[in-house]
Amino acid sequence: MDQKNKDLEKFLNFLSGKSKNTAPSDGDNVIKMSKKGPLNPKKYISLVVTLTVVFAIAIILFANVYIVKESEYAVVRQFGEVVKFERDPGLKMKVPFIQSVTTLPKNQMTYNISEEEINTKDKKRIIIDNYAVWRITDPKALISNAGTLTKAESRMEEFIYSVIRTELGQLKYDEIINDENSSRGSLNDRVTARVNELLLNDKYGIEVVDVRIRRTDLPAENEQSVFTRMVSERQSTAQLYLSEGDADKRRIEAQTDREVQEMLATANKEAALIQAEGEAEAAKIYNSSFSKDPEFYSLYRTLESYKKTVGEDTVIILPSTSPYAKVLSGYIE
Repeated sequence: MDQKNKDLEKFLNFLSGKSKNTAPSDGDNVIKMSKKGPLNPKKYISLVVTLTVVFAIAIILFANVYIVKESEYAVVRQFGEVVKFERDPGLKMKVPFIQSVTTLPKNQMTYNISEEEINTKDKKRIIIDNYAVWRITDPKALISNAGTLTKAESRMEEFIYSVIRTELGQLKYDEIINDENSSRGSLNDRVTARVNELLLNDKYGIEVVDVRIRRTDLPAENEQSVFTRMVSERQSTAQLYLSEGDADKRRIEAQTDREVQEMLATANKEAALIQAEGEAEAAKIYNSSFSKDPEFYSLYRTLESYKKTVGEDTVIILPSTSPYAKVLSGYIE
């Protein structure tokens, strides 16, 4: 037993860094051992076990602490059953080994709904492509009735498609695609309200914020025929506009010609009146002048007549005794 104690003490001295040369003699060992007593290995074993247990407990505690973020709900399950929901953000604790934590988003999400084909009121097929903005309002109801987020989205998609098919089935094709003459009105608002009613009745714990139609399209086999018909309608509309334009043109031209004729008649009438007044005034002047000096007036009128009757190649045959010829020849008495 003493030899074992000595060997253990040598081993501890070696671990503590003491030199082999400073090792005490056998006498000293006997004295020291007699003072300290024999070493007990159980103390070291218990220390190691204690540290191991503390370390394991710390790991278990840290492993079972979880953080609830501002943008999510925390769902705590125990043996697969939901035991509580954490809505407030912060540091939370779960029971080790028997509880697990999953999260659900709290913010608004966008869900792209699959393209579906529907029939309009006039029995025409169109393809609708839309999307929905939605959020979780009651995670407990969602887990209880839908089970998972994927199933909740699937049910929401079914409701949206059903409501849109009902709403657009009451409209004609032209009313849906023609923005200038559309009867859709607040279709998005009606669809959103109706879908929320269905979700609330089934208690799925989700709410649709908005439903929007991204695009309406035609099946591939109908595109060419509809395109041809649309071209024909546009050509008919263009021809109607051209006909109306020609009619307006002829009407405006006829009205303008009538106004021009009226203006010309009025102007001619006023010109005739002015001319008649001028001739009357000229006659008065001529009469007044003639009465003052008849001979001069006769001479002036004769000279004026020469301007019209006499030219470079004019040949006048008059008797020599004619007063007209006398004036022309320069003979004046």
